[in-house]
Amino acid sequence: MIAAKRLKPFPVLAAIMAALLFSSAVTAREISVQEAMAMIQRDTHAKVLSVQTLRIDKRKIYRFKVLTPGGQVRVIEIKADQ
Repeated sequence: MIAAKRLKPFPVLAAIMAALLFSSAVTAREISVQEAMAMIQRDTHAKVLSVQTLRIDKRKIYRFKVLTPGGQVRVIEIKADQ
């Protein structure tokens, strides 16, 4: 019978965390206002009335005012760095 080598948990965990951090940094990108609008329309079926682009703490945020299918006006904020 071959003895299985047991890995130490800390180095394995550190490697996994490093891989996750690297992959999220590589895949993070800024979405356009048109992409954000398409997401809202697809997910809520609301009509976009207006949009503002805000900068809060060096982050870009799109603030949409929408009219829901039920006739209510709502404000939806989407972070550009998805």
